[in-house]
Amino acid sequence: MAATVVRYLRSVGAATVAEPVEALPRPDLRAVGDDERSPVDPAELRRVLGSFASGVTVITAPPANGDTDSDSDGDTDADTDGASGPAGFACQSFASLSLDPPLVTFMVARTSTTWPRIARAGVFCVNILGADQGELCRGFAVSGADKFAGVAHRPSPVTGSPRLDDVPAWIDCTIHAVHTGGDHLIVVGRVAALGAREGSEPLLFHRGRFGRFIA
Repeated sequence: MAATVVRYLRSVGAATVAEPVEALPRPDLRAVGDDERSPVDPAELRRVLGSFASGVTVITAPPANGDTDSDSDGDTDADTDGASGPAGFACQSFASLSLDPPLVTFMVARTSTTWPRIARAGVFCVNILGADQGELCRGFAVSGADKFAGVAHRPSPVTGSPRLDDVPAWIDCTIHAVHTGGDHLIVVGRVAALGAREGSEPLLFHRGRFGRFIA
């Protein structure tokens, strides 16, 4: 399985943008063989893991050379933002990873067609969504639409990835490493720049619904 993952260039420094990397083709793979499958029912696994509340992000990347075909997904990381435009998808599976060096991580389905566009760019921006941005999240989690239509954004300072307006926080990254994790890829990014607005409430996700803190 590991042989299907392309080699990614490590970031060479916070002030330098990594070279674009070769994108993964859309894989036609099983996460595990039939004789390796767990007795845990996938629906029950999803139900129980849904008990874990998390924040919500939108992962974005700038256009990359070779983005000439439109794409779409059937998962929450769907992407049809335009053949030559930026790429983006809604992502719940984001986390901080390391302070020294500064690393973050997110997970993406191996069947995603958005991910190869981010891989080709070699960079990405994590947009952490606020309590009133549920509709923005839904817009980046559907298939068959231009997800950036009407969405105000500006280039992030180092990589040029779309930094969505009015998000409480953003993290500008270069791709540091990619690992396989069953039916997903574990993407590690090296932080190049970041920022946050004080006093902003986060958008929360729990059991398939959005929520917010109540004082």
